[in-house]
Amino acid sequence: MAELLRIYDENPAPKHINKVVETLRKGGLIIYPTDTIYGLGCDITNVAALEKIAQIKNVKLEKSNFSFVCEDLSNLSDYVKQIDSATFKILKRCLPGPYTFILPGGNSLPNVFKKKKTVGIRVPDNNICRAIVNGLGNPIVSTSIKDDDEVLEYSTDPELIREKWDHLVDIVIDGGYGDNIPSTVIDLTTHEPEVIREGKGSIDIM
Repeated sequence: MAELLRIYDENPAPKHINKVVETLRKGGLIIYPTDTIYGLGCDITNVAALEKIAQIKNVKLEKSNFSFVCEDLSNLSDYVKQIDSATFKILKRCLPGPYTFILPGGNSLPNVFKKKKTVGIRVPDNNICRAIVNGLGNPIVSTSIKDDDEVLEYSTDPELIREKWDHLVDIVIDGGYGDNIPSTVIDLTTHEPEVIREGKGSIDIM
């Protein structure tokens, strides 16, 4: 059964963050708040946990389009190829924020993602998930829990999220009611930024 763990965004309690980090290190799955929709996540370095998420989402892991949730832009070079200054300025301007940026995958991606030519990078404006990534020391692989065919509350109310995901994950973090608008997805792998999906993040910032 999943544990419902209350954590406050303004000041995440270190003991609760540590508990989540330890769960991730052991291959556990978590549902956690972001600045958009609640996410389903695991440690990017744990292949067994990655396989579990792929199975839940009914996709092949090597063909999945999961996002990498980072604390900031400092460890970007671990996962993406060298980017030019114009691209970096866009990232700096928009992050942390409700955006997913598609960038060219780097050579040091985890083995399971080695064949990916692009990766989606997120730095949410949410202290809880950034504190978790900080404690873990590497990104979380993440995917949205939203299902367009479902009642809205099952992806926004932590107690109902736990009810639905009880036997699939180890911890559901209650960080308050979630949003129901996804991140704005922008492809930065070509000469001009291309908006793939307009979501919560304003495209005027481009």
